[in-house]
Amino acid sequence: MGERPGKGEGGKVIPAQYQPPLPLDTLLVPAGTPGAGDRMELDVVIVGAGPAGLAAAIELAQLARRDGTELNIGVLEKAGALGEHCLSGAVVNPRAFRELFPGLHASDFPFRAPVRGEAVYLLTANSRLRLPTPPTMRNKANYVASLCEIVRWLGEKADALGVNIFTGFPAASLLVDGARVVGVRTAATGLDRAGRPLANYLAPNDLVTKVTALAEGTRGMLAQAWCEWQQVTAENPQIFALGVKEIWETKRALGTIVHTLGWPLPRDAFGGSFMYPLAPNLVALGLVVGLDYRDSALDVHGLFQRMKLHPLFRRYLEGGEMVEWGAKTIPEGGYYSVPARRSGDGVVMLGDSAGFVDVPSLKGIHYAMQSGMFAARAVFAALKHGDPSAARLGDYDRMVNASFIMQDLYRTRNMRLAFKDGFYTGGLKAGLMTLTEGRFPGGKIAMPGDVDVPRRIAPGVSPGLPVPDGRLTFSKVDGVFKSGNATRDTIPTHLIVGRDVSPEAADFYARLCPAGVYERVDRGLRVNAPNCVDCKATDVLGPRWTPREGGSGPKYKRM
Repeated sequence: MGERPGKGEGGKVIPAQYQPPLPLDTLLVPAGTPGAGDRMELDVVIVGAGPAGLAAAIELAQLARRDGTELNIGVLEKAGALGEHCLSGAVVNPRAFRELFPGLHASDFPFRAPVRGEAVYLLTANSRLRLPTPPTMRNKANYVASLCEIVRWLGEKADALGVNIFTGFPAASLLVDGARVVGVRTAATGLDRAGRPLANYLAPNDLVTKVTALAEGTRGMLAQAWCEWQQVTAENPQIFALGVKEIWETKRALGTIVHTLGWPLPRDAFGGSFMYPLAPNLVALGLVVGLDYRDSALDVHGLFQRMKLHPLFRRYLEGGEMVEWGAKTIPEGGYYSVPARRSGDGVVMLGDSAGFVDVPSLKGIHYAMQSGMFAARAVFAALKHGDPSAARLGDYDRMVNASFIMQDLYRTRNMRLAFKDGFYTGGLKAGLMTLTEGRFPGGKIAMPGDVDVPRRIAPGVSPGLPVPDGRLTFSKVDGVFKSGNATRDTIPTHLIVGRDVSPEAADFYARLCPAGVYERVDRGLRVNAPNCVDCKATDVLGPRWTPREGGSGPKYKRM
């Protein structure tokens, strides 16, 4: 008998052999297709109320107000309330805030506190070595913040400018007319597990627009669909990391921001941890791991729980309480993974959906906001000329390409990619890149997509992971509860699983997912879709995520 698909030579799983294709037939819908309920016409619709989308809405509304022009701007957000699906570290560069709100001072912005000190450590299982802070990671003049709080504050500013913010309305499809994007169709509400209407059923709505801005955040589904449909590519495929984060009320105050490298990660996995003070008795901490890791048994949530037992973290957490948990993927490919263009006929793509994240500096929020502001300027000019064509909206790409966004990404273009050969080799190369301001090694480091990386098959559970004690360490189910996830159990599954998933691939998905959505059952796979917190990890490496009923998923408050 032949070898089962996906189980490659030497006992490896190749995730790409199980991942289903993007469902373009449902993500791209010709305008006028039956099935919608209400129809609304807007000048601009922005998909996603994160920092990119809200900055775009605010800048667009400000431009219209200064010009005396009336614009009908709508922002669609899949979460039930602003900020509930937003998660980041976060240490924020205030540059974009100052440009968007020139009349405000730093004390007016929704930040927790300025960075007053920082430390970087190389960890082993029981000790730590303090390292000099790399130039890219220095955070003088930056601020510790909660992304949820930033988004709620930006939402208030947008609302005051007359922007229509529609929470609980996921955009499920792009409305298209030829090669032009002409709006979006929202997801239906009130379906049972089999997709049959319940008593509270609401049909999808069509929002017909002149320009659609895709600000969906990491691994945007409509952005993926548009790029594949229009054959928009990048020099390298985008690669991702998975971050798992907790908020703790503590007995002991943390005075500095902390970053770590090394343990508990294996040497062939890229990543690190952070611990930030939000208040004298409130700490944010998390672990971020690149999804190009090689061991199919690696469990990011489990490693994070193990990490908290290290003396560096334990002395702050012991006697405290974990009050919030969450998880999210992060685009890490940098300069060579940014799509060749981020605009087309009737459409622009912003923020994390376009890959504007600089991993060496651990920054993305100010790039997202700045991209939203550039998009707003290009969109406003296009609407003034009555020409939202690809040629006119291409001004957005030109602004981004000439800005500090692409300059910063270019300077660090190979630093994350250097770690494809392991931690120590990557660290040496990254150091040389820092010294030469990115000129070493000269050319592009080619990277495979995460889904194409073979994974070693390792039966059983990851060695050394702690049994959750409910005080310092927690199970995945505990985490989902602390995320505030209240998704109803009878919701239709929003996850598209490939055919003939092998037991080895089922094990891989179960360990990969931080929310316990996937379980190996005998030789098959069980999918607990209501557990999903929209981190998108398996959309990178396995079953596809698609938009589901509005308000589903986590309800983050301080992430």
